[in-house]
Amino acid sequence: MSEGIVITSAALIVGLFAAPAHAMGPGADARGEVVVDDGGQGEPEPANAKPAARRRRSADRGDVKWIRRWAPERNMAELGVFGGILLPSRRLELFEADTSLPLQGFKTFNRVAPDVGVRLGFYPSRFFGVDGEAAVMPTVTQDDFSAALWAMRLSFVGQLGLWSVTPFIAAGGGMLNVSSDRSAVGSDIDAALHFGGGLKVFVARSTQLRLDVRDIITAGQGVDDGVIHSPEITLGFSITLGRERTRPPQDTDGDGIIDTQDECLDVPGVPEYRGCPVPDTDGDTFVDPDDRCVDVPGVAEYEGCPIPDTDGDGILDPVDVCPDVPGVPDFKGCPVPDTDGDGILDPDDRCLDVPENVNGFEDADGCPDEIPDEIARFNGVIRGIYFDTNKDLIKPKSERILNEALEVLEKFSDVRLEISGHTDSRGGRTHNVDLSLRRAESVRTWLVEHGIDASRLETRGSGPDEPIDSNRTKAGRAHNRRIEFKLLR
Repeated sequence: MSEGIVITSAALIVGLFAAPAHAMGPGADARGEVVVDDGGQGEPEPANAKPAARRRRSADRGDVKWIRRWAPERNMAELGVFGGILLPSRRLELFEADTSLPLQGFKTFNRVAPDVGVRLGFYPSRFFGVDGEAAVMPTVTQDDFSAALWAMRLSFVGQLGLWSVTPFIAAGGGMLNVSSDRSAVGSDIDAALHFGGGLKVFVARSTQLRLDVRDIITAGQGVDDGVIHSPEITLGFSITLGRERTRPPQDTDGDGIIDTQDECLDVPGVPEYRGCPVPDTDGDTFVDPDDRCVDVPGVAEYEGCPIPDTDGDGILDPVDVCPDVPGVPDFKGCPVPDTDGDGILDPDDRCLDVPENVNGFEDADGCPDEIPDEIARFNGVIRGIYFDTNKDLIKPKSERILNEALEVLEKFSDVRLEISGHTDSRGGRTHNVDLSLRRAESVRTWLVEHGIDASRLETRGSGPDEPIDSNRTKAGRAHNRRIEFKLLR
C-alpha cells in the first residue's frame, strides 16, 4: 500500500507543476514588465560592434552587475536535486504498530540520516512561488536494521527577489514515511509540517545553488505526546527555466536614455548631461546653458544675471539715472547736487546759485555774507585782557572786554573762535610758548565758566614766534604781549 501512496503523491506533484513549467517562456522581465523581443539586439552597442557580439552580450547580461544580473524573474521554474542530512527526533513516531511487540514495535533511528531528493518549483512572481519535493533518507534503527525514510511535501516560498543572491522563507506540509522490513519498524506514513528558510544563489542564467534549513514537525511517540521536531539541512543545485532570452534596454526614469548610460536613473534628463537634468546651479530657474551668470541667481532681462548696480550705490541700473556714479534714492541714483559748487549740498544750501564765501560767519548756510561789525571787533588782536607779569592769572580789569566778547558769542551761537596767546621775546622761548598757551587757556576757561560751549573755543600758544611789533622797545614789546581771537571756519 505504501508504494501505491508514493506513486500517487509523486503524480500529484508532477501534475501541479508540469503545466506551468511547460507554459513558461519569454514574455516578462524581472520587474514583471512585458518583454518585447528586440531581435537579440539588447542595449545599444558601439557602431563598430558586431551583431553577434551584441547578441551575446545581451543574452549574458554582461552590462549588468552580477549582483542584479540574475535576480529572480516572473514565471520562472526551478528543477533541481539536493542532498544533506536529516536529524530524526528520538521520539519520531514512524513504525508499523504491532501489539505483540515491545512498545508496539517503536524504535528510534540513527541520530543523523543522509538526505537526497529532487525539487520542482514554479514562481509566478519574483517574490512568491511553490515548491514540490520528494526525498529519501536511508538510515538504520537502534538495533541496526535498515530503514528508508522518505518524504513528499509541498512548500510555499516567499523570497526577496531583488538580487542574484536571494534570501527566502518556506512553509508547507506533506508526508514523512518509512519503508522497512517488519524486523526493523515496518512501513508507516505520517502527516508532516515544515517551516524554515535559506538562501538561493543564481550563479548564471540557468544555474542556481540553494541552501535550505528547515524544521520537520510530526507527531511524537504516543497519542498524547504532542509534536516533535526533526531538523533538516540540505544543499541543492537547480536548473532555472523561463528567463527571457533577450532584454530590452531598461530606462527607469523614462527619459529615453538607457540605464547603463544614465547617471541619474530616477530623474528624467538629457543626453548632453548623461541622463541627468539640465542643471540650474544658482537655482534661478534659468538652466546653465542659457544662464550668463551660472553661480548667481538672476533674471530673464539680464540672461540669468542679477539686475546690475554698476556704481554700487544700492540703486539698480534700471532705476538709476546716474548708473556710473554713486548716488542716493532721493535723487534717483545720482549724487546729491551742489549747484553753486561751494561744497554745501543743495538740500542744505539756502542760496543754490550763489556760492558761500567762507569767512567764519554762517558758513554752513550756503549764502555769501559779511561779518557783522560786532563779530569783526572780536576777530584779531583783543586789547584789554591783562595778566600778571609772567603769570596766566587774568587781572580783574580784563572783565569788561571779556564780558563784551561773551555777549557777542551768546548772540551769534554759530561763531567759533581760536584763542591764541602771544609774548614778547624776553626770556626763554620754551617758557614763553608755555606761558602764552596757559594764558589762552585762562581766557577760554573764563568764557566756558560763563556759559559758552567749550566745543566752540580752541586755544593755541605761539610764544614770541608771531610778533606784530619790535621787541626792541618797551611799547613794541607791550604790543607783542597780547591775546588774539580768530574766527574759525
